[in-house]
Amino acid sequence: MVSMIYQGTGKLRAVQPLLGHTKIASTVRYLGTDIDDALLIAEQIEF
Repeated sequence: MVSMIYQGTGKLRAVQPLLGHTKIASTVRYLGTDIDDALLIAEQIEF
């Protein structure tokens, strides 16, 4: 289900709290996302 949310939104930070991860790298590994793509997406998100 979380992977479906990520695929639909493309936002790692949106699924990170759902997984209980404190580090975005953990979320990247969990989802099996390419790290370069994940970092590019994460940089585009405003905090």
